[in-house]
Amino acid sequence: MNLTAIITGSSRGIGRAIAVALAGEKYNCVINYARNQNAAEEVKSLVESLGAKACLVQADVGVSEDRRRLVDETLKAFGRIDLLVNNAGVAPEVRQDILEASEESFDRLITTNLKGPYFLTQRVAREMIKELGGGAPAAGGKKIITISSLSAYTASVNRGDYCISKAGLSMMTQLFASRLAEHGINVYEIRPGIIETDMTGSVKEKYDKLIFEGNMTPIKRWGKPDDVAKAVVAIARDLLPFSTGEVVNVDGGFHLRRL
Repeated sequence: MNLTAIITGSSRGIGRAIAVALAGEKYNCVINYARNQNAAEEVKSLVESLGAKACLVQADVGVSEDRRRLVDETLKAFGRIDLLVNNAGVAPEVRQDILEASEESFDRLITTNLKGPYFLTQRVAREMIKELGGGAPAAGGKKIITISSLSAYTASVNRGDYCISKAGLSMMTQLFASRLAEHGINVYEIRPGIIETDMTGSVKEKYDKLIFEGNMTPIKRWGKPDDVAKAVVAIARDLLPFSTGEVVNVDGGFHLRRL
């Protein structure tokens, strides 16, 4: 029986690459999207072309009822959840200095980027425990991965709400890793750097200079969605069995402190 993965925000960008990579590992994939159904349909076709099954679920992770429906439809389609990838997230609609930024923007980012994954993880973890039946943890057991950002620890004063939401995800990973270890459910944070996606398209010129002309990263190229997907696959293959609560940096070496 194929394993099943939920990948939130998987109609484009990093989520799309993760879904396709997991399909290559023969995971059945739940393709979650908020608005872009056409893009989600394309991902579904790609997943199925690799011999895996796919299920589309429209759901906004920031909405409680949508989260319930996402899990319920996954169980209806496949009867199990083996891997949750918390990937869905939004950027500020307008970058504003923290002395000017609005409460509305803060609420939007915290709801989608932090509250949504927190309570989705809670619900999925309960289902995973139920499926495990309370017995001894199985080797290569169920896993939860959260895609955060280098903004979890890098201050950008013109998008403080985004940074705070990502820092929260880092603590969320530690909390669930600690709580779920007794059930054999390992929890990981993958921390991407500057990745070439729609979200970073508006700042391409800025980061081109920082990457190629400056000293931003030792590896002088943009990250690709596939770079993040490969880290997910390593975890999905159970190549980090004695690690939980771990941060996997996929950032070209940005996190290194250098003189």
